[in-house]
Amino acid sequence: MLTLLLATAIMTGLGVFFGIGLAVANRFLRVEEDPRIDIIEEMLPGSNCGACGEAGCRAFAETVIDGAHAPSACTVSSPEGIEYIAAFLGVDAGKQEKRVARLHCAGGLSQARQIAEYEGFKTCLAAHMIGGGGKGCAWGCLGLDDCMVACTFDAIHMNDERLPVVEPDKCTACGDCVDACPRDLFECLPISHCLIVQCKIPLEGEQARAICRVACDGCSRCAQDAAPGLIQMKDNLPVVDYAAGGPAAPEATYRCPTGAIQWVEFSQFSPRASASVTGANLD
Repeated sequence: MLTLLLATAIMTGLGVFFGIGLAVANRFLRVEEDPRIDIIEEMLPGSNCGACGEAGCRAFAETVIDGAHAPSACTVSSPEGIEYIAAFLGVDAGKQEKRVARLHCAGGLSQARQIAEYEGFKTCLAAHMIGGGGKGCAWGCLGLDDCMVACTFDAIHMNDERLPVVEPDKCTACGDCVDACPRDLFECLPISHCLIVQCKIPLEGEQARAICRVACDGCSRCAQDAAPGLIQMKDNLPVVDYAAGGPAAPEATYRCPTGAIQWVEFSQFSPRASASVTGANLD
């Protein structure tokens, strides 16, 4: 009985001791949080998409108040919302070019060679892991909607070729489609980057064309016709580097024999521009 009472007294004493310690720490070591954080968080869309580079809207609100980000770094907020935040804080709204998810594949059902009928879990990840689906191209889009399902903003839908179509007005470049694609076919790029390579087949010549009618065959004509340094050939594929060369121009696409590289301008509605947006080549 005495042992039980002693143990109870010890536990009670420890509880009181640590309770007092926590109270003292809270009183003297507490970091006061800027009340503006809650207000800015309420002004933000609350999507917590991470497109701004932060873990969520609250973390972004903290960086805006600290000056690490301008309000315009939120790609989901409307222009009015950004200006409202800037006016509340008395800071410049800043400028940031819109980014859009781009698909590096144009090989739809009628372009890419089909070698089998895929039966199994209807996800790109499952098909990729189990035999690669029914396409003969081991690098192309599997067309089973993983990116569309992952898109929080309903900015992706599948067309008749079973290729994802990105709606630029809705896309916030949050990167969910990039993470969802098991073949790493999506990339978030500034909307002014109009030269888009729509193939990732590392083969050349007839080997590439035998797999897909719109495959890049590694001819390097685009690199020859582009501004010096803008396009480099790596693993039989053109790589566009806006930092290394320029300016970019549509002439780089004119001699492409398969249409694997496209010039995309969303303000235009020509067949080639539309094809680039959808990921399908209409030529």
